Amino acid sequence: MKMHDDELEIDEQTVRRLVDDQFPEWRSLAIRPVPGAGTVNAIFRMGEDYTARFPLTGEAGPIAETLRREAVALAELADACPVPAPRPVALGAPDMGHPLPWSIQTWIPGTVATPTSVSHSAEFAGDLVKLVEALRDVDTRGRAFGGIGRGGDLKDSDEWMATCFRQSTDLLPVDRLRALWERMRLLPGAGALAMTHGDLIPGNLLIREGRLAGVLDGGGFGPTDPSLDLVAGWHLLDADARAVFREGLGPDDLEWRRGAAWAFQQAMGLVWYYQHSNPPMSALGRSTLRRILDDDEIGAE
Repeated sequence: MKMHDDELEIDEQTVRRLVDDQFPEWRSLAIRPVPGAGTVNAIFRMGEDYTARFPLTGEAGPIAETLRREAVALAELADACPVPAPRPVALGAPDMGHPLPWSIQTWIPGTVATPTSVSHSAEFAGDLVKLVEALRDVDTRGRAFGGIGRGGDLKDSDEWMATCFRQSTDLLPVDRLRALWERMRLLPGAGALAMTHGDLIPGNLLIREGRLAGVLDGGGFGPTDPSLDLVAGWHLLDADARAVFREGLGPDDLEWRRGAAWAFQQAMGLVWYYQHSNPPMSALGRSTLRRILDDDEIGAE
C-alpha cells in the first residue's frame, strides 16, 4: 500500500538498470530492496557496502537541490558522529524508470531500533547523550535555521496540528491532546541554535547488543532549536531511562519541555497519516504520545 498519494514506484529491475547505465563500475554488485526502510525514499542495497536511495515523491529540480544539500550535511554529520553514519558516494540522474534524481550512500550495519527495543536501557540513554553532545559540539559557523519543518517556532505548526487533531478524532483522545498543544505552542523559543540531527526517531538509529551502533538519515543535519534532538528520549525511552538521558544532557526545564513539544508535534502526524500504509510508524506515534501523556511533569500540566 502506498504511503503517499503521489508516491512513485520503483522495483529491483529498474534499480539494476539505473545502476548499470549510470555507474557501470558497480554492475557486479547485487541489488536487493531494504523492506520498510523509509517513508521518503525507497532504499536498495548495492553489494555489501552501499545503498541506493530513490525519492518517492517530489519534482526533479527541487529534489536535485535537496540531494546536493543533504550530501554536504551527511558528510558533516559523519565526521562528527561518535558512531558510524552513512557518507555520500554519488548522485544519480533521472531516467524514464525513475523521473527524480537519486543518491548512493555507504551502508551502515546494525539492527534498526524500535520504540521498545532499548526503552529500559540506561546504557543506551547514555549513548544518546554522547551522540547529542557530539553533534552540538559542531560549530554552526553562523548558519541560521532554514525555516522549514521542525526546529523553529512551535506556533508555525498550528495549521498542521489542526489537521492532525481533525484527522485523529476517532483514533486518539483529541480533547486532551489539543489542550496540551495549546500549552506547548506558547513555550518561548531557543535563545541560541545548535547543530542537530533533526529526526532522531527509532528508524534512524541502529543498535548492536543493546548499544547505539549507527545513525541514519542525517541529511537534515543543521542549526535548529537545540531541543529538537531531545525527541529521542520520548520516541525511544521509558521514564527511568529517559531520566538518565535528561540528567546526562542537563537541559534546563524550558528546553526539556520544548523537546517534548517537538516529539508531540511529530507523533501527532504519524498516528493518522500512516495508520493504514505504515502501521509501525503509526504505532510509534501512539507510543510517543503515551509516554508524553503519562509523564508526571509534561502530561500533567
